[in-house]
Amino acid sequence: MKRWGDLTQAVSESMTAEAVLDQAEMAVVVTDRFSNIQYWNSFAERLFGFPADGGGALAIDAMRTGSPLAGEVAKQVLRGGVWEGTFEVRRADDTMIYVRAQAVPLRHDSGAVTGIVITAREAMRSNEREKDRFGLLERVGERLAGSLYVEETLRRVADMLVPQFADHCFIELVDGDRMIRRVSTHVPGWTPPPGTWKEVGEEVRYPAGHYVEIALRRQETILVEDFANAAYPSPGEEAARLCGEIGLTSAIVAPLCVRGEVLGSLYLGLSNLSDRRSPHYDTFDRDFVGAIATRVAIAVDNAMLFEEERHTAESFQKHLLPRDLPRLDGLEIAVRYCPAAPLASHGQGIQTQVGGDWYDVIPLSAGRVGIVIGDVEGRGAKAAAVMGQLRAALRAFAQDDKSPADILARLDEWTRIVAPAADPGDGEDAEEFATPPIVTCQYLVYDAWSRRLSFANAGHAPPLLVVDGEVTELDISEVGQPLGVRAKGMHADLVYKEETRTLPPGSTLLLYTDGLVDRRPLRDGAVRDADEALRVLCEELAKVTHEPVERVADVATTAVPGEIDDDMAILVLRSSATALESKERTFPAQPIMVSEARRMAADMFTAWNIPEDRAELACLLVSEVVTNVVLHASNSAVPRPSLALDGPPLPFDDSWDDPELEEEIVGTEKEFTLRLRRGEKSVWVEVFDQDLRLPRIRSAGENDEGGRGLYLVDQLAKRWGSRPTPEGKAVWFEIPIRSR
Repeated sequence: MKRWGDLTQAVSESMTAEAVLDQAEMAVVVTDRFSNIQYWNSFAERLFGFPADGGGALAIDAMRTGSPLAGEVAKQVLRGGVWEGTFEVRRADDTMIYVRAQAVPLRHDSGAVTGIVITAREAMRSNEREKDRFGLLERVGERLAGSLYVEETLRRVADMLVPQFADHCFIELVDGDRMIRRVSTHVPGWTPPPGTWKEVGEEVRYPAGHYVEIALRRQETILVEDFANAAYPSPGEEAARLCGEIGLTSAIVAPLCVRGEVLGSLYLGLSNLSDRRSPHYDTFDRDFVGAIATRVAIAVDNAMLFEEERHTAESFQKHLLPRDLPRLDGLEIAVRYCPAAPLASHGQGIQTQVGGDWYDVIPLSAGRVGIVIGDVEGRGAKAAAVMGQLRAALRAFAQDDKSPADILARLDEWTRIVAPAADPGDGEDAEEFATPPIVTCQYLVYDAWSRRLSFANAGHAPPLLVVDGEVTELDISEVGQPLGVRAKGMHADLVYKEETRTLPPGSTLLLYTDGLVDRRPLRDGAVRDADEALRVLCEELAKVTHEPVERVADVATTAVPGEIDDDMAILVLRSSATALESKERTFPAQPIMVSEARRMAADMFTAWNIPEDRAELACLLVSEVVTNVVLHASNSAVPRPSLALDGPPLPFDDSWDDPELEEEIVGTEKEFTLRLRRGEKSVWVEVFDQDLRLPRIRSAGENDEGGRGLYLVDQLAKRWGSRPTPEGKAVWFEIPIRSR
């Protein structure tokens, strides 16, 4: 007779620890203190997807998918504590399941903790489903909260539910008066044949009395426990035939409802395509899926609201930035604007990605071009609105054709009056709206014929100059204060200085805002400072020196790793490798020189193969402008400097005027310069003189002999204007080479 506990030899041989653990319907994994796997049983191979040859991912690493859980678990257990919870695991076949696990310390005989023992099982597949339910819902909520886009949210839902809880998952959303299928996910390795079940993007119609129609109408979760004992109308013959072929056994349909409005439906089904302990759902499963549907509906609603806000803000920004860039002679241009990734944790909740970064390209006189890059502090609709106002104001100021320093000075003064004065009764935001925005900006003027680049800087990062594979920052001696922060009493001329450089032929200039180099830290935790990011950017640009400007813009956009933390604007310019055609000559300001100027223009237009009708029109306008300059030069004296003093007269009778100096000034022979430029589609004519007075169109009377020259220019030229120069002024006009 055997005593209790006495074992036969056969039983004794099968009672080894490894043999017993291999029989357990629970995963057992043992790791050392550094999370290196030392042992796992056969059930762990199936649950976690470990290969039998001993490789595979760490059990604790599997927890890292959803949250930084692994570190917390290891710290807690290695201190001697016990951890229990639910986490998600993505297996080698790319399927995802939820696992309920417990981790306890592995102790040496001496009592020291030498490792971790993890026991785990598939959630919702034991008698502790109630406990699993709360842990699983918590993980589902965390996973859904990490998505701000509808498609990504729906995809995450399907990944969570198939194949662990369902063989088939359909998600349909309401679009007007239609139901559109947005997700159709099935067990790995199987897809419905074409023409059976509706595909993604197609409209789905359920007949009256169908269990999906009932769920949507009643706004409650419907359980079909066993299709063998239920009869519902089918959406179609092919769909019904397929359900019979795959052996559809059970289904749950939960409406997606938010604020009393039905957004769509969540459909889960079981079939004979997978081997499960139970091929049928029960009421517990129905309640659980209903709880998941509530969270899914909130996530989808938030994603839809965010996408609508993002679309509105991006459309707002898109229409504030220039839609089409002008085609310019001697200059290739490429631009990029990238909104920032959504902010989820900057103390202000989810924000739109747009901001106040902008660029602009402004055609000026005689083929010259104004180039702008700027950044308004902050982000969101307010920054974008301020940016739009600044861009419009700068465009208006640029038409005066003044120097870049003068333009920035005017824009700085204008920035101070953007925000209306607010009194204490204006509300809590009065102070915020009364504070002028802080703006960095750089304004450049480029002349493609002389390759002369004039610029002034208001606290903005200097452009990058790319010449023959070498990338350097453009040398800027004077960087002024950002717009809107100039101290009282400081004159604008002391804040912004104009500088001039000559661009080498074929050189590339990259203007950018700080969002290009200020990226969010990489996921590996590495922190990349601005200097390192700039170095990486320069290295990548050096590789594409001779590539098209569009390629340079693409490389610059992706050169610095990491997500864009702030919106980003890029403007790439490349000067022509060949010289553009031009001709200029200086004449004495005498009436006889009008015909000489016209002859010079006619000869050049012939050499440039300008059509005869266009050349004659241009020569006529040359005569009018030159005549206007000669007449005013002969009738006006050069202004002399004068000095005005307050107080009593000076105690001497000598005049401040120097007769010899006056005779020298008045006797100086006046002259003008005629400059002709040929572009791809137009010719430009400029006439320079020393008179500071800018011309204006007069209304000539019937008996007036003059006053009609500028009127003809205004009517016959495509564009015309005048601008001040250091020596006087320039009057210019543009004539298209081809008639309209």
